[in-house]
Formats: sequence, C-alpha cells, structure tokens
Amino acid sequence: MKKVVILKGNIIHTPERSEFQCVKNGYLVAEDNEIQGIYQNLPGKYEGQLVTDWGDALIMPGMYDMHVHAPQYVYRGLGLDMQLMDWLNTYAFPTEARFQDPEYAKVYYRAFAQALKKNGTARAVIFSTIHWETTEILMDILEEEKVGGFAGKINMDTLSPDFLCEDSRQSLEDTRCWLERNINKRELVKPAVTPRFIPTCTTEVLEGLGELAKEFNVPVHSHISEDIGEMEIVRGRYPEYDNDGAVYDHFGLLTNHTVMAHFIYPTDEELRQVRDRGVTIAHCPQSNGNVAAGIPPIRRMLDMGIKVGLGSDIAGGYSPCIFRAMSEAVYLSKLCWLQSGKKDSFLTIPEAFYLGTKGGGQFFGKLGSFETGNELDALVIDDSSLNVKLDELTLEQRMERVIHLADDRNIVGRYVAGEKA
Repeated sequence: MKKVVILKGNIIHTPERSEFQCVKNGYLVAEDNEIQGIYQNLPGKYEGQLVTDWGDALIMPGMYDMHVHAPQYVYRGLGLDMQLMDWLNTYAFPTEARFQDPEYAKVYYRAFAQALKKNGTARAVIFSTIHWETTEILMDILEEEKVGGFAGKINMDTLSPDFLCEDSRQSLEDTRCWLERNINKRELVKPAVTPRFIPTCTTEVLEGLGELAKEFNVPVHSHISEDIGEMEIVRGRYPEYDNDGAVYDHFGLLTNHTVMAHFIYPTDEELRQVRDRGVTIAHCPQSNGNVAAGIPPIRRMLDMGIKVGLGSDIAGGYSPCIFRAMSEAVYLSKLCWLQSGKKDSFLTIPEAFYLGTKGGGQFFGKLGSFETGNELDALVIDDSSLNVKLDELTLEQRMERVIHLADDRNIVGRYVAGEKA
C-alpha cells in the first residue's frame, strides 16, 4: 500500500523563478514521496485518507543550503570585521584542527545539524575537515536529524598550516577509504569530493580527486574565484590557464555534479564554461560581505542560464537560516545594480525565493518546488506573529514578509523525503 501524505493550507512555490504560484486553502498530495498535485478540492480517490490541516499557515518547499562549513559553526558571529585570509588563519584553521577529537566533533556537529534542522534546511552541501573519521560522525548525526545532502572530507596538502597540511598520497588514500565506507551507507546523506580550493591542493591531489569523483560517481564541492589574492596564487601556479574554472575543468572537477561557492570574479570564458558544464553556483551573500570578498554578478549568471542556489556559508555567514540568505541576496543585488550604473537589474523576491528552494533543490534531484512528480520536502510557516490582520495581505506579500522577518520560531512543520521530520 502506498504511503499518502496530504497537507492542507496556503501553498506557495516557484516552479519558475519569475513568479510565485499560490493556492489558498489548497491540498498538497504525495504518494510514496512523489507529489501527485496541488488541488483546490481534494480528489475523491483520497476520501478517507488522513489530511494534516495546517489552517491558515503557509506551506512552502524545503530550503537548501548549498555551501556551509560544519566545523565553523563553533565560532559563528566572530571575526566578521576581518578580511578572508586573516579570518581563516585566526579562526577557521585552528578550530578545524580540533575536530580530530571525536568527542569534540560529536558535540558541535550535533549542534550544527540541529541548527540546520530548526531553521528549515531540508538538505545541504557541507564541508567537514580533513579528518575522515569525524566526517563520518557528522554524516551519522545529519542522518539522525533528518538533514539530507552531501558532506565532504576536505583535502588540503599545500599552503596550509602544518597542523592541517596532509601528505598528498595519504590525503588521497584517506579519501578513497572514506568513500568506500560511506558511498551507500545512508539514505539521506552521501559523500562528496571536497578539495578546499585550488591554492591548498597540489596538482597530484586535484588530479587524484578528479579520478575519485569519476570512479565513485559522487559530486564535487569547492570554492571558485572568491578572492583576488586566491586567484593570483592560482594564476601563478597554473599560468597556462586563465581562470579557476579552467583549472578545475582540467582535473575533471567541473561537471553537472559540481557545486562551486562564490564565483565573485568570473571571466566571460569562465561563465560560459560553468554554464556549459552544468555546474551549480552557491551564492553566499552574507559571507561575501562579511569577509569583504565582493559582489558576484548573479543577474548575469541567471540570464546566461547558469544554475544558482543559496548558501549560508557558516561561519563567513552568521546565520544558518536560508531566509536570511534570500533577503540579503536581494539587498546585495541592489548594490550590484548601483555599481553597474543601474544596468544589471536586481533580484526580485520570487527570484530570491526560487534560489533558496528550487535553484538549490534541483541539484539533489526533483526537489525545490511542488511540481507533479517531484519529491516532497516541505516547510509549514506560521506567520501570524508577523501580521496584524492576515486578510490584508496576499499570500505573495505574506511570503515576502516571511523572507525578511521570520526565524525558526515561525517554522511549525518540516517534511523531508515525504516524512515529517
């Protein structure tokens, strides 16, 4: 017998990024985690089935965090008056070294996973540390907390602090061992190949990781064109290539199973290459400002057909809530609009919502909207505390206010892979 889930409420999603689609007091129906449709009136064949009636609440797709550092949850909100490299050396690297301790990892990875869960993240693409044993602990905890996605043991074997700098051969051997142990171990959480970024990986490791990603058919997750200083290091090491994207592509790390964070300073060639390879860009507006990295040309990416989602980038970003990323993506795009001489139009609210739902969700499969045939990840939002009289606002306006003002206290229901979670 099929498992039927029926949710009743005010249903809102963005199958296309240009506008919301809403059904007031509608029914969202899924069978065995496959959405059958949205109905104003429940079809007769579902008569007698359990209906979860959420009243006047908003029912929206789950949110997807496309770039986040699990160990950095320890020092979120600290060092945000620093530039990137100073911040990494002061906070990131010393903290990550502590995650070789399993007991330390258990405490903070549990707190991290619970923070994602309560803030409405259905699935995420996650950096761990170089320590494969505690990366497994992270994956186990995420599975227990019903936060899906991909987690990666980091690789870094050059230009790194001594206490985090791996031996090149050992780095690849550890990665292979970790992939073999975890490739099919869990239902919701899978491994991803995760070079930290080009400057901290030798040619040997980048080449080996490209081969491992292909052999095990797993995603790739890294950073691209985030910082001018980082890009200068890459140009010096690989003068035969004009940009970060070309280097990643050379090593087989730029595919339609790749998520690259930031992409603040892309060249025209790099934009076309990322589009043609089917790469998903994780736009992290909060951290781009906090570490003074810059403003990526998101409007241009979208107009070119590049796939874009949103990332919290904890702890460059201070909030694990993707609503904050939606709001700040609009804000940052307005600064980009001003810098362009008002040529590149800024993001609309439906577009920002799309990036945080379907834009990222489609990387994981048929997710991020309530289109027929998709899997069911959903959030239920009680926005009554944000409004004096709900009937004075349209559903679109209520959702806009949620994006800017809601927090975890407004999330009253969460569904992942068709299950209440």
